[in-house]
Amino acid sequence: MAERANFGSKLGVILATAGSAVGLGNVWRFPYMTGENGGAVFIMIYVMCVVLLGIPCMISEFIVGRYGQANTARAYRKLAGGTPWALIGYMGVLTGFLITGYYAVVSGWCLQYIWASLIGHLQGDPEYFKTYFTELSTDPVKPVLWTVIILGITYLIIEHGVRDGIERASKLLMPTLFILLLIIVGASCMLPNADKGIEFLFKPDMSKFTGDVFLGALGQSFYSLSIAMGCLCTYASYFSHYTNLTKSASQIALIDCLVAILAGLMIFPAAFSVGVSPDSGPSLIFITLPNVFQQAFSSMPLVGYCISLLFFVLLSLAALTSLMSLHEVSTAFIHEEMRISRKQAALIVTITTSIIGAFCSLSLGAVEGLAFLGKSLFDWFDFITGQVFLPIVGFLTCIFIGWFVPHHIVRDEFTNRGSLKSAGYIHLFHLFLFLVKYVCPLAILLIFLHQLGFLKG
Repeated sequence: MAERANFGSKLGVILATAGSAVGLGNVWRFPYMTGENGGAVFIMIYVMCVVLLGIPCMISEFIVGRYGQANTARAYRKLAGGTPWALIGYMGVLTGFLITGYYAVVSGWCLQYIWASLIGHLQGDPEYFKTYFTELSTDPVKPVLWTVIILGITYLIIEHGVRDGIERASKLLMPTLFILLLIIVGASCMLPNADKGIEFLFKPDMSKFTGDVFLGALGQSFYSLSIAMGCLCTYASYFSHYTNLTKSASQIALIDCLVAILAGLMIFPAAFSVGVSPDSGPSLIFITLPNVFQQAFSSMPLVGYCISLLFFVLLSLAALTSLMSLHEVSTAFIHEEMRISRKQAALIVTITTSIIGAFCSLSLGAVEGLAFLGKSLFDWFDFITGQVFLPIVGFLTCIFIGWFVPHHIVRDEFTNRGSLKSAGYIHLFHLFLFLVKYVCPLAILLIFLHQLGFLKG
């Protein structure tokens, strides 16, 4: 049997896994959630939740993946020892697979906006941008085409394997993403009245703290780190036994928070500069921001054009890094469970998720009959995966690691089989175990109830 692939360097581990976590959740969802939930107060709570919830959950998935040295389903199966706990892994694979399909639709919109920027179509008044997005999302051809294209690009990366595909692409995409972020942040922060946007992000107004703000930050910390999608577990199966799981999880969480805050610095100074409300909601990226950049740089049209173009390139890169990890979850599963080549497995995933993506896209208005109980197929995929599967898989993983898996196995993985013997790591292990056994399951349960509308702040 061939030796299992693994990442070739520590930098590759961090950039690839951070790429999994850094996606549209940071660059799209985080800014509008921040805008709707009081700015700096939300960020402060978010960072706290990443530390207390995100990092322990990430380490839990790393432990399962590295110990199992296999796809997510087989890794859980190995630890579960024939018990029903093995179903967690299959749920993780299914969740990642379903998310790949509809996430590719939103990723495809980003590509369309790059094209529209290049040919000069993103110009007009606020109503024009609203009409443009509505026409795009309900078009029967364009979104499907872009969905297939971005999944095709993902396939070309995944088929080359872990080192030559995922790791090499991550080493190129992640630094490029950071450079683009810093360029746009710099341009945005130099605009007139940009200081109001910076103050909104960094000066907490505690009067805006509510239970809903806390629960929103708690949920965002969970989703933005790609927890419970199978991504972290699958990538951890490519870690070496020398990879420091705690240090890696902390570094990835730091990068995730940094990108999210930079995304806020990219958007809100420009928004405040032209008097746009920070609580524009989910439409912020595709409807509000093109108009914001156009207005903010009205005296320098070429600069405004370049910033708008770079912004959608940035969005596409963020989407692609996450799509790579989501695609790899299913590819690794099919490759190992069906015992077929990686290229064949990647092709199967690409074709099936393209079909799912096409139906999700068409359900937004292009074809009648793809809506059920008042929700489009796209919205149902989003609801079932994001508000049902993710919390359930995350909750069960914490219970599994904290209460079922023998503590000596958890400790061995946490301490790299005893090579990390300092007193600090022993204390960290006991803190990790406490958080995973008690704090994380409770937090995830609160997220679950809040998302379903049973818990209000």
